Amino acid sequence: MDSGAEGSRGARSNRVRAMVTVHVVAGIALLALNLAAGLLGAWCWYRVEPSTRFWQLLRAGQAAIVAQVALGGLLLALGHEPGDDLHALYGALPLVVSFLAEQLRIGSADAILAARGHDSAADVGELPPEEQRVVVLSIVRRETGVMTIACFVVVLLALRAATTSGAL
Repeated sequence: MDSGAEGSRGARSNRVRAMVTVHVVAGIALLALNLAAGLLGAWCWYRVEPSTRFWQLLRAGQAAIVAQVALGGLLLALGHEPGDDLHALYGALPLVVSFLAEQLRIGSADAILAARGHDSAADVGELPPEEQRVVVLSIVRRETGVMTIACFVVVLLALRAATTSGAL
């Protein structure tokens, strides 16, 4: 066998192993960020307190999801085989869950406004300041609740992906 071909295969194998390591580290970040966002979101939802820190953690967790799915897709494209065929499914589902949760979050404001008999946000602007605050807090609480549940679902799916990876 040609030693140049063996060297090329060895270098490729080392790159794939390094990418697998990055994929594992990104998975840990995904788990940590989404768990932290979920816990903080649950606390804020319970206390009916808006939190910019929750939204920052949530967006960082979503970025970790995108990075993780991209790395996983690249590994599959390079021919890396996960330990179980379900790994790719469980690995991609957090992206789907996150997208669907965003769609539900967007509809939260409309649902709250409709439940309170308002046709639009402009109607809320005509309310006294304290009533405006109640409506806005209701919307933020609903959005926080939707995204918090999504964080916990993402964590469960990512844990399942980890157990089907063959690396554990």
